[in-house]
Amino acid sequence: MKLTRSLIGAEHASRPDCATFDRIDVLTGAVATRTEGANPDEARHACDVAAAAFPGWAALGPSVRRALLLKAADALAARTDDFVATMMAEIGATRAWAGFNVHLGVGMLREAAALTTQVRGETMPSDRAGCFAMSVRKPVGVVLGIAPWNGPLVLGVRAIAAPLACGNTVILKGSEVSPGTHAMIGEVFRDAGFPDGVVNVVLNAPADAADVVGAMIRHPAVRRVNFTGSTATGRIIARMCADQLKPVVLELGGKAPLVVFEDADLDEAVAAAAFGAFMNSGQICMSTERLIVHESIAEAFVTKFEQKARALVAGDPRQGSAVLGPLIDPKAATAVQGMVEDALAKGAKLFGGSSHDQAIMSARFLTGVTPDMRIYHEESFGPITTVITFRDEAEAIRIANDTEFGLTAAVFTNDISRGLRVADQLDTGMCHVNGPTIHDEAHMPFGGVKASGYGRFGGAAGIAEFTELRWITVDTQHVHYPI
Repeated sequence: MKLTRSLIGAEHASRPDCATFDRIDVLTGAVATRTEGANPDEARHACDVAAAAFPGWAALGPSVRRALLLKAADALAARTDDFVATMMAEIGATRAWAGFNVHLGVGMLREAAALTTQVRGETMPSDRAGCFAMSVRKPVGVVLGIAPWNGPLVLGVRAIAAPLACGNTVILKGSEVSPGTHAMIGEVFRDAGFPDGVVNVVLNAPADAADVVGAMIRHPAVRRVNFTGSTATGRIIARMCADQLKPVVLELGGKAPLVVFEDADLDEAVAAAAFGAFMNSGQICMSTERLIVHESIAEAFVTKFEQKARALVAGDPRQGSAVLGPLIDPKAATAVQGMVEDALAKGAKLFGGSSHDQAIMSARFLTGVTPDMRIYHEESFGPITTVITFRDEAEAIRIANDTEFGLTAAVFTNDISRGLRVADQLDTGMCHVNGPTIHDEAHMPFGGVKASGYGRFGGAAGIAEFTELRWITVDTQHVHYPI
């Protein structure tokens, strides 16, 4: 078995006394990835290496960085089969989900390549005669990106692509659940010809995560942090960064609502709801966790939605026709089942499939959900969603906003004016009219509000997050001073 290691500078980190940890294939019980875990000293060394590489990388012209990012995109695409196989083994991904990760990851690298010439400032009029004033954007130094397991390729690439385009060097702190996938991202950049130390990958055992992350956040060379993951962990990261006065981009949990008005195309709404609720077995931050349906069409919607849910076969994606893979581990499935049982005990009704075997769960949904049920408030992160009815527009908006989260939302209606009006009143970072809650494009401003985090990835918004804006003046004539 290939031993997976951190990539620091030109070398794969390796110590004679290094302890290894295994990621187990949740379906077969076999070892999916065996990894040497980095310790805090190696994490600090990665920061030193990235800092040493920063001046040279920042000094390169945009065309050089663009060419290397495009090479990385091609190198990633060339390893599609490797990434798909690794994701299927490590996280139980379906071929469709793994393939989408590759597709969007390639797109993010190509978009980052285009951003290299968009890092710009502006000239501004000054009130002082003869003063030429301008703003410029400069790279910040070392950027630490912390990526999760559920979309390991997309979110791993997103954590470092825009920072690289802006002239920063980066460290990708890989997930303990998908170390093989995250290690391969580092290999892609190495094979594309990036200078040593510009892209580093740190992999650690689960027990060492807090110490390794803390060591890097506290390192003086790390000037920006971005984290994608749970809200609970995001709060910890935010506090650590606050202690160091370091800006951080947080993309956290969600409880996405999809509002269906009485005039909506029901078939389109059902299709979008099923995709949003059940893609990757609901293990996506943008997953549709609340279907808010007008009471006049609720019965018809439930009938159609149940037919769709029952048609989604859950099982091993490497065998047969399963379109839903397993949850990340049996504990996750047990947690979801606990929410379902809590809701049923309090009067909810369950629709859809009935299978629950270890980490495999059928696509299901609940009706009759009320605020006293856990699933009304808690992110399920599984193949379960809820249907809640409403009477009028104001009630739909109230229910949609009745959550601590605010990542994404969707509204289905044939009245586009109403769709835009409702979208404007939803407390989310993103909203899609007549589209699913799951929607990501490399150049769009991606991020949430409230407990879903702050800051934005993507396009010009990403440039703003990973550069320093500086004001510079040049006086072209004699200046009179009052003293």
